[in-house]
Amino acid sequence: MQGVIKSYDPGSGDGVIIADSDLVEYDIAAAALEGTVFRMVRQGQRVVFDIDGDGRASGLRLGSEVDMATPRFPQDDVPLHTGI
Repeated sequence: MQGVIKSYDPGSGDGVIIADSDLVEYDIAAAALEGTVFRMVRQGQRVVFDIDGDGRASGLRLGSEVDMATPRFPQDDVPLHTGI
């Protein structure tokens, strides 16, 4: 799944991720950062994650904009006029 970090406390490891697909909030599992590139995460950071057997976000990882299916706007497809 893909989502955004809503909150994260680096002291306790408690946090919440909001899923992009349905805006459901998932608590971050205690071991969600173990074995990942993350030492901590910050509010607003986009991540890809799994859901563990207890319904918590786990296995956090980075994703590129392509992986995250970042929305595009129609004006993004229009070539810029340089005026030359």
